[in-house]
Amino acid sequence: MLRTLALCAALVPLGAMADPVIPLYPEGSVAPLNRPESQDRVEGEMFVFNVSTPALEVVRPTDGSASGTAVIVASGGGFVGLAYEQSLAVAHRLAGLGVTAFVLKYRTIESPDDGMHMPEAHIKEMDVLMQRAKTGQPAEVPIFAGEPAAVEDGRRAMSLLRDRAAEWGIDPTRIGLLGFSSGAFLAADLAVGGAATRPDFVALLYGGLRDPVPVDASPAFIAAAADDAFLPDDSLRTYTAWRQAGVPAELHIYENGGHGFGLTRQGKTSDHWFTDLSAWLSARGLIGAGADLRKIEG
Repeated sequence: MLRTLALCAALVPLGAMADPVIPLYPEGSVAPLNRPESQDRVEGEMFVFNVSTPALEVVRPTDGSASGTAVIVASGGGFVGLAYEQSLAVAHRLAGLGVTAFVLKYRTIESPDDGMHMPEAHIKEMDVLMQRAKTGQPAEVPIFAGEPAAVEDGRRAMSLLRDRAAEWGIDPTRIGLLGFSSGAFLAADLAVGGAATRPDFVALLYGGLRDPVPVDASPAFIAAAADDAFLPDDSLRTYTAWRQAGVPAELHIYENGGHGFGLTRQGKTSDHWFTDLSAWLSARGLIGAGADLRKIEG
């Protein structure tokens, strides 16, 4: 079940992480879940479950190419688990373009003993999504059980980065949020939310939108596949809402790729989403115009 709202591929072993990790809250200020944080592979992908100590993992450019732009990367996983390896891989790809990346380890709902056993709340949520994909009802995706806490963590992350921008050598007016699936819902929530924690730009990959888009929402890069079985029209609806509000937005709907295309190549046009994102970032002056395409394509 979790597989449906997650990213594909496991690229960077969690045991190899060596980047700085910054807690989002003082120790003891967030109530722990009844189960300890754990890791498990689901169909070859490593997920982190039962997260109750949210944090940011920093991935910096290593070649002196830092542009001052920062991007928070929010994983997919249905607010049940975090497809963390893929997000870390994307963060390193961004760092190769001069972006200081921060992987957001946001809170999840409580899960049973391993990744093959999903909590009842998530099973019900997936049933609603499948029915909605067939009938179009309900018109909007209901709020996920773990979404409010995750959004709170996203807001906290934005505040921390703006407050401590000088510490990481980033421009507090050039902080974006890239979200996949459930992470894209989180990013959209912040993009149309309060100005104090609104990202300066967002990238929404196979996510959706519920709230009206204000005229000062974050400029958005939106991408999905036409054969997404779970959110078949949501990216188009999101783009339409952005354009109707007069907010800059760019939409890519690839012919194939399903729900959850990531950096792993499938021989489809969705393989090039990161190149398209990089071109959008470059056109907006957020990365250098001469960024190395070899770094973009990996």
